[in-house]
Amino acid sequence: MSEPTSIRIGTRASLLARTQTGWVAERLGSLGHAVSIETISTSGDERGDVPVPGIGGDGVFVRELEAALLAGRVDAAVHSLKDLPTAETSGLALACVPVRALPFDVFVSKRHPTLQALSPGAIVGTSSIRRALLLKSLRPDLEVRGIRGNVDSRLRKLDADDYDGLILAGAGLERLGLQDRITEVLRPPAFWPAVAQGALVVQTRTDDAPTRAAIAPLDDPQTHAAVVAERSFLAALAGGCLAPIGAWARSSTDGSLMLGGCVLEATARSVQRIVAEAVARPDETPEMLGLAVAGQLRAAGADAMLAASRTAHREPPRQADRR
Repeated sequence: MSEPTSIRIGTRASLLARTQTGWVAERLGSLGHAVSIETISTSGDERGDVPVPGIGGDGVFVRELEAALLAGRVDAAVHSLKDLPTAETSGLALACVPVRALPFDVFVSKRHPTLQALSPGAIVGTSSIRRALLLKSLRPDLEVRGIRGNVDSRLRKLDADDYDGLILAGAGLERLGLQDRITEVLRPPAFWPAVAQGALVVQTRTDDAPTRAAIAPLDDPQTHAAVVAERSFLAALAGGCLAPIGAWARSSTDGSLMLGGCVLEATARSVQRIVAEAVARPDETPEMLGLAVAGQLRAAGADAMLAASRTAHREPPRQADRR
């Protein structure tokens, strides 16, 4: 065990972010460390009325936290890992990935027990391109309408009958103690979650050995390996956290790492999807597994599909991560 130390943790201002950071702080406190929390506003939170691509795309929920880390205002930052770009920030390390919560999206509705039970023309709220395309691929007769804001504000809009249903991350509802609002869990192969969904990460400065040693006991090796594979997969496709890409890695019954991934594209008539899955060989690292599954999808036409999606949503082209 590391020597007791004092750790200042940065967090976003939302209730979910503060709850997640509080979970990490409690565990560090139980290890004997003195922990304080600093709330830092991010551009993604400040502009809750603007779709994320209009704010700046990847990193809108983490830039200010990373700046505070680099400036020494805080010693660590807790993020939802799905919010972090695949290109890591120089001088910062993804030092610890605690055990993962529910990795899947969920359907939430007041009156309808399942997504399939919705009437034609029903309104479902989501601002995620991936979720919108998955919805359209399963129920092209639904109206998908954008929605921003924290979990509580989205649920209030549902309760006010502005929407017939919502698609949310199951992990967020669980962590807020709102799991009773989950109507249906949406799982692959029908509904693919975002890369690293349900996982937290504690980010530190690369040269801060005491803080990294202090948080090391919170790391869960299975979760860490799974999200490394998923992020390697995403980077190889040159996709950001807003791209219509889904993935889920998990351990098989014999302990081998498995990874499945999906790429989506809206055409004039329908939503197209391609899917690939693989199991890591004994000599294959999580990064290599991610590259292998991405390679299968690229061979099946993923590059053209993602280029078409960027054009449709006016996203800038991305450079593939060559690490």
